[in-house]
Amino acid sequence: MQEVKPYLNLESSKKEQVASMFNNIAGKYDFLNHFLSMNIDKGWRKKVVKILIEHKAKRILDVATGTGDLAIASLNANPERIDGIDISEGMLAVGVEKIKKKKLDHQIFLKSGDAENIPFEEQTFDAVTVAFGVRNFENLDKGLGEMLRVLKANGKTIILEFTMPITFPIKQLYKFYFKYILPTLGKLVSKDDSAYTYLPESVGAFAQRNELIAKMEKVGFTDCYYKSLSFGIAAIYVGSKKVSKVL
Repeated sequence: MQEVKPYLNLESSKKEQVASMFNNIAGKYDFLNHFLSMNIDKGWRKKVVKILIEHKAKRILDVATGTGDLAIASLNANPERIDGIDISEGMLAVGVEKIKKKKLDHQIFLKSGDAENIPFEEQTFDAVTVAFGVRNFENLDKGLGEMLRVLKANGKTIILEFTMPITFPIKQLYKFYFKYILPTLGKLVSKDDSAYTYLPESVGAFAQRNELIAKMEKVGFTDCYYKSLSFGIAAIYVGSKKVSKVL
């Protein structure tokens, strides 16, 4: 799996570059996210929430929460509390303001936090979610391991991420959209020349489907599976934390 960074001309770490990139586009992120995906992303989040409902998760952590879209949607699972962490202060500022306007700040709590060093104790959460964030991790194994660490026994991690389609003609249409249309529109609106070029490059270089499942199993997740969405342009990955046997 090749490491892809947002800014090729900079020597800073991927983590630093990702934080800087999202700070740069934070103000336009929600608009672009929904516009460029034609609101399909909202339907994908609903599928994540359905799993949370089935799992009856009461305490949820949303990793790489960004502006809080998945955290807000997850309230439909009727949890007691949702925490969200992100390394981008700009994205968090937008998310905190959005949550305050919706008067949800008594249920959703966002703060600065690194997915590779999650600022919570072991076995704190019934479920951990992350939407479109794992491919931005600098150390994927460490990030997955941290999500497993903070899960309670029988807890679930649910990952929503882009994938590259493999069937004709979706594969060809997707590549054309990702290579030409998305970067052009992204640059015009966000004013960041690299952000929406990085997106397709990072998706193409990232572990997908069974490869990501294998990485989840490697760090200790059990009963792992994935489900493709929208002709293979995204997928939901689910892994569980095995109950420790009492001797």
